[in-house]
Amino acid sequence: YPLSLFYQIVLFIRSFFYKINFLETRSLPCKVISVGNITAGGSGKTPTVEYLSRLLQSKGKKIGIISRGYRRNSKKTLIVTDGKTKPKTWKAFGDEPYLLAQKLDNVPIIVGKSRYEAGIKMIETFNPEIIIMDDGFQHISLSRDLDIVLVNSKDTKDTHKLIPVGMLREPVSNLSRADLVVLTKTNTHKPSDYLINIIENVKCPTIYNKIELDDLLINIKGESYALDIINSKNVYLFSALGDHEGFEKIMESTGAIIVGHDKYPDHYIYTPGDLKNIEENANKNGANFLITTEKDIIKIKDYNSKVRLYAVRMKMVYEPEDLLNKYIEYVV
Repeated sequence: YPLSLFYQIVLFIRSFFYKINFLETRSLPCKVISVGNITAGGSGKTPTVEYLSRLLQSKGKKIGIISRGYRRNSKKTLIVTDGKTKPKTWKAFGDEPYLLAQKLDNVPIIVGKSRYEAGIKMIETFNPEIIIMDDGFQHISLSRDLDIVLVNSKDTKDTHKLIPVGMLREPVSNLSRADLVVLTKTNTHKPSDYLINIIENVKCPTIYNKIELDDLLINIKGESYALDIINSKNVYLFSALGDHEGFEKIMESTGAIIVGHDKYPDHYIYTPGDLKNIEENANKNGANFLITTEKDIIKIKDYNSKVRLYAVRMKMVYEPEDLLNKYIEYVV
């Protein structure tokens, strides 16, 4: 609680300095769409950034993505991809920018601690019409034309306390800064009455989101297999996510029999010892398959177990989708 109180004071002072223009909010010479959240991890930012990228491309727009690149082993502002050349490793860029680079074509991606510096580098190098800022809600130092905030449907009154007591990165009242709130994963978590009241009191346009599985599994080499091969089979899960429960629930929809789940902190980097333990646990529980997520499998190398390892691919479905399109059209 003392740490949480100190954090609250820091947030208040920071916000006050921006309000009196002691700290400057800078603008980029192009449209900016921010995708962020108000809690720590697990809200579905990366699939949302991917969805928006494809949507804007379908409208003929030239776009770029800027991100911090969490838990990367570099500090400089770096080009992850020019939209054509795919990076060979995630370590210098972070797992999520690397994953986006693998999945998207003709979308340059830059990581940098300063979103403004990353944005300037993006404009100077690639001159996009629109920049999507990943995990940008707290980065009020950069102006944006559309502020989309994701709220995980599993959030409760207990988790809505400032970190480290709860999961809030800033007071929930700050949702009023958003242009659009997306209540995510409504098919895996039923939103509590508390959460519904919070969203209604913010009086911000809200759309709902479901997270679904693609019909393909991906192995460590990037090869694709039909999802139905795990139907009625014993699977052992492992993941390093902000929402393990959501992963489990969506896996239940595959018809697979979940015999166990090893859970690690979000963005965790697996060691050979971790993988050995996971394999042993899978064998003890009679698993036919090891299943993880795309974000996890890219961090695994030299896997030689007899238990087949696959990652599931996730996608976002929005309701009503036309409301999201309306806001995107306003920006473009």
